[in-house]
Amino acid sequence: MSVAPVEIVGEHAVPHLRSGALSLMDAVGQSLAAVAPTLTPALNMTVVAGLAGVGCWMAYFLGTLGVVIVAASVGVLAARHPEAGSYFVYVGRTFGPFTGALAGWAMISAYLFTAISTTFSFIVFLGDLLEVLHLSLSEPAKVLLMLVYCGAVIFGAYRDIKLSSRAGLIMELISLSIIITITTLFVHAHGTVVDPVQLDVSSLKWGGIFSALPFVIFSFVGFESSATLAKESANPKRNIPRSVIGCAAFSGIFFTLMAYFMVLGIGDDSATLGKSSAPFTDVAARAGLGWVSMIVYCGAVISVFACTLASVNAASRLLYSMGKYRFLHGSMGVVHDTHRTPHRAVYVCGGLLILVCLAMSPLGYLDAFGYAGTIASFGFVVVYLALCIVAPLDLKKSGEMRPRHIVNGAFGTVLMLFVIVGSVYPVPTYPYNELPYLFFAYMAVGAAWFALLKWRSPQVLTTIAHDMEE
Repeated sequence: MSVAPVEIVGEHAVPHLRSGALSLMDAVGQSLAAVAPTLTPALNMTVVAGLAGVGCWMAYFLGTLGVVIVAASVGVLAARHPEAGSYFVYVGRTFGPFTGALAGWAMISAYLFTAISTTFSFIVFLGDLLEVLHLSLSEPAKVLLMLVYCGAVIFGAYRDIKLSSRAGLIMELISLSIIITITTLFVHAHGTVVDPVQLDVSSLKWGGIFSALPFVIFSFVGFESSATLAKESANPKRNIPRSVIGCAAFSGIFFTLMAYFMVLGIGDDSATLGKSSAPFTDVAARAGLGWVSMIVYCGAVISVFACTLASVNAASRLLYSMGKYRFLHGSMGVVHDTHRTPHRAVYVCGGLLILVCLAMSPLGYLDAFGYAGTIASFGFVVVYLALCIVAPLDLKKSGEMRPRHIVNGAFGTVLMLFVIVGSVYPVPTYPYNELPYLFFAYMAVGAAWFALLKWRSPQVLTTIAHDMEE
């Protein structure tokens, strides 16, 4: 079985991904859209506020420090191995192709379930928007809109990576501008930015803050996704680390400030944030800005589309790389003649997105959003853990490892282990307590397939290992 990427078929050159097509801003757009920072104040902050109370901002501040350190590990690997497979290649070049394939397999589920989760949140936010207008959607209409939404995402991912990355950046900047403008209005209405209760660090609930850290980390997932586009980026050894680390830092600063200002805006009744299904609109309403809810929901709809598109882009690049190396069907490694995108991988991602969304929609769109997002987070955190271990080892092979790399890797490893443990203990309520087993079953299927490949064609993994070393 051949594993080297084929350059010529017959007399025709096989097209490659569009090398050098993406600027630094395009790479930033991919990572920023995948994080979808607008969703944290609009929906995700509820859990963190419920656990950390007025220390919500401190939880995000500590989480930011940790995520930036993890991002530094990703940046090291991205600079050394600018490949479309990213995590599959990063881990595989240190621990071997089998382990690398499992990392790629985990990240495929992470990006696909992120796309599924944000597709459901699109229906949720659209329903909230229509409710403000005293309108509603029937169930068939919701399903139809969901299919149209998925079709638009698939078309964007298939058509042009530069177009979809730039569109993701623009859409996310629009939604962020909406959130920041409204925040400025309700802070102005409050009359001050100083909150003695929040700034009294000694009185914060530190137990609740540390309990909230796993949920804080989940707000950041996707910051690393521009690494999957390294093959299509201009100067990837510089631009990809900058986009990954910069996006993590920007998102963390935004989350920390939003947490502080939202608690400031809600006043003495900060506990209500932990019970709200629409925390940001509740804070705005408290400041007499209830009319902005429609604008917030419009921004959220824009943000989730950008996130879904970025997630499909990232997942398709992982499928492309694993198909190119024959871990998956070779058709996944094929690039479109004109658009220079891995169109067959995009079709597979799009098909899975539609099928899983249709299968989960009877569970209820808000519940399905939570279930899919939780499954996605397992894939991200497991691979983040692996990357923190791999980064210093990868540098050691080239004699570039320094004490700071060891410290960064150790801190990131401890943080990710804490997040993993915090995700399963205390044991979540049903059905969230079953989701880790579903993720484990998914990983077991991938491990069985790769083990079968190794048994049937051991020369394949040997050749892949040699190619990775090259």
